[in-house]
Amino acid sequence: MRIHPSAIVSPKAKLADNVSVGPYSIISDNVSIGAGTKIGAHCVIEGNTTIGKKCEIFTGAVVGSRPQDLKFKDEKVFLEIGNNNIIREYCTLNPGTAEGSKTSVGDDNLLMAYSHVAHDCRVGNGCVLANNSTLAGHVSIEDKAVIGGLVAIHQFTRIGRLAIIGGCSKVVRDIPPFSTCDGHPARVYGLNLIGLRRNGIGHNSIKKIDQAFKLIFNSGLSAKHALARVEKEIEKTEEIIYLVNFVKSSERGLARSCR
Repeated sequence: MRIHPSAIVSPKAKLADNVSVGPYSIISDNVSIGAGTKIGAHCVIEGNTTIGKKCEIFTGAVVGSRPQDLKFKDEKVFLEIGNNNIIREYCTLNPGTAEGSKTSVGDDNLLMAYSHVAHDCRVGNGCVLANNSTLAGHVSIEDKAVIGGLVAIHQFTRIGRLAIIGGCSKVVRDIPPFSTCDGHPARVYGLNLIGLRRNGIGHNSIKKIDQAFKLIFNSGLSAKHALARVEKEIEKTEEIIYLVNFVKSSERGLARSCR
């Protein structure tokens, strides 16, 4: 371990091999940090927080501080961060609110400067949260989604896998997987073709997703009737099954088409 002399690290904290802690950082009692993780200068890591292996946490990040929720009354809550995450300058990540609840961040994510992950959120794997992106409580971000800078996401909203949201958008409804969304409020503009291709989704599968999107978002049908046609007319590939299940399980409703 490489701990700067000015850092304050609780003897109760669990730091694995090759963890480095920069100047003036503070690590509290119940923190656990995995091997090879680097903590920058002036960071604060507290609460019941677990950080995985080979993460990088940059200057001024505050990780695990009490949730910004008026219901919170010092319950035992948790924050779990996976492996290979990059958490840039002045990010804030809060634990859950109710007794035993947690906020979770998966593996291989990039949280750019000043982004905020609120209480009870779930961030999957391989996601990007650009500068100043803000997740309210209970937001779910599924794998490989990209959240643009200055995006604000309403509480209890879900962002589907491989979705991309343009900068400065206001997100108040669920964002469907594989989509490109933008606006105030955010609306669906089409498919995230670049993201789909980069992640190995073949031409035929993309064509089927496009057909499903046209039925769900541009046919003028209700969601129920559009889904019925999707299930009847389009081959049930892995992506189509996932899309249909996402739409069916939406509680806040889907972002609407820009058309």
